[in-house]
Amino acid sequence: MRLFAAVLPSADATAELREAVAAAPDGTDLRWTGEAGWHFTLAFMGEVDDARLPELRTRLGRAAAHTAPFRLRLHGSGHFGRRALWVGAAGGLDALRLLAERADAAARRSGIPMEQHRRYTPHLTLARARHDGADLRPCLDALAGFEGTPWQVDTLSLVRSNLPVSGVAGEQPRYEVVGAWPLTGH
Repeated sequence: MRLFAAVLPSADATAELREAVAAAPDGTDLRWTGEAGWHFTLAFMGEVDDARLPELRTRLGRAAAHTAPFRLRLHGSGHFGRRALWVGAAGGLDALRLLAERADAAARRSGIPMEQHRRYTPHLTLARARHDGADLRPCLDALAGFEGTPWQVDTLSLVRSNLPVSGVAGEQPRYEVVGAWPLTGH
């Protein structure tokens, strides 16, 4: 199954972001992600053999047990090249980065081949461009000053990504939480 470790925004944070996105320009050159897909990916694992799941779950539980809860808020906007529009985070970024490193290490130690390690950039993907010439600027400008209300991050989630299979244009992946561990460190 296709898996990643993530932090999910609170219901209040999601509602605030929903309002901000609704007020942004339509961006017809963009494919907007659905709210169900809003998350901060900590470690993308790709296809994981079922035999690796017990050890992965144990190691992610340890990562969560060594991480204290922290405050986070949705903040500003940005982009990767001309293809992805995202909202960032502020607050406990050091704690978020540490949790991402721990999730990545948990996957590696479980025998899951991971991409080359690089510095974690906290982001929640809002939209992807339909083509390389898409103009992200109106949406970037509209969301640049976005400041969400802080919430307490207290859970590390393991999420399954179910890719579209129908072939219907615009169909999006479906996400399913298949494991969750409370952050209990000090």
